Amino acid sequence: MGEPSVSVIIPTYNRSEAVARALSSVASQSRPADEILVVDDGSTDRTPEQIPDLFPEAVYLRQENRGVSAARNRGIREARGEYLAFLDSDDEWLPRKLERQIEALEKDREGEHLLCHTNEIWIRHGRRVNPMKKHRKYGGRIFAKCLPLCIISASSTVVHRSLLDRVGLFDESLPVCEDYDLWLRICALYPVLYLDEPLIVKYGGHQDQLSRRHWGMDRFRIQALEKLIASGVLTAEDRAAAIRALVDKTEIYLAGARKRGKGDDVELYQGKKQSYEALLE
Repeated sequence: MGEPSVSVIIPTYNRSEAVARALSSVASQSRPADEILVVDDGSTDRTPEQIPDLFPEAVYLRQENRGVSAARNRGIREARGEYLAFLDSDDEWLPRKLERQIEALEKDREGEHLLCHTNEIWIRHGRRVNPMKKHRKYGGRIFAKCLPLCIISASSTVVHRSLLDRVGLFDESLPVCEDYDLWLRICALYPVLYLDEPLIVKYGGHQDQLSRRHWGMDRFRIQALEKLIASGVLTAEDRAAAIRALVDKTEIYLAGARKRGKGDDVELYQGKKQSYEALLE
């Protein structure tokens, strides 16, 4: 039986310099990718000319601007690999990333693990910083640990295609927190592998980060949690934990809405919070 094939999916939008760095890190892997797909989500910079010129081995796909979820999903649908590895265009991989993860997943082929993620190095404004305790990562059955915030970085994941066939793709209705949504859907049903080894570098602090474009990020996490609770797939214990997280996030969002004088949102989310709390009684 031969080695499994791996497709790398890189969504990008107006990041010509950063995506070149990301692609260079893929090209430097000790275990080469079998396929590299760059999904250009409507860039207006040099990306359309640069990628085919500098990285002719990459499959360059272009679409109208529809958001990161639509770009990743386009890559998933067009990829041919058994495993799918995601890399955001502002991040980069360390050289043994694919080698270590494919080795770990293949060793566990008789088990339940179809997703592997890793530890990471954080760079903010050009300097290395240490993640806070709340960002600590885990393996195994980690659904409850994923509820407060997204602890799986998309750029660190390798996923077996069959897993996405089972749980679905990224939710294109979410402009942000789409990764939080997908990892929760996966972790509600399956354990994950975790390599406590920094195998990616995440760069933050730049102005075009999606998290900077939307105030009140918790409203998108609320949307993800509402959908998951309504799906009926959660155990009684996980459902209760998800509802408690929903109450907490609604309170956080309400505080922000009050501060900004958003009266309609305050009224709407006060009603939501009361209905969530009633589910816990």
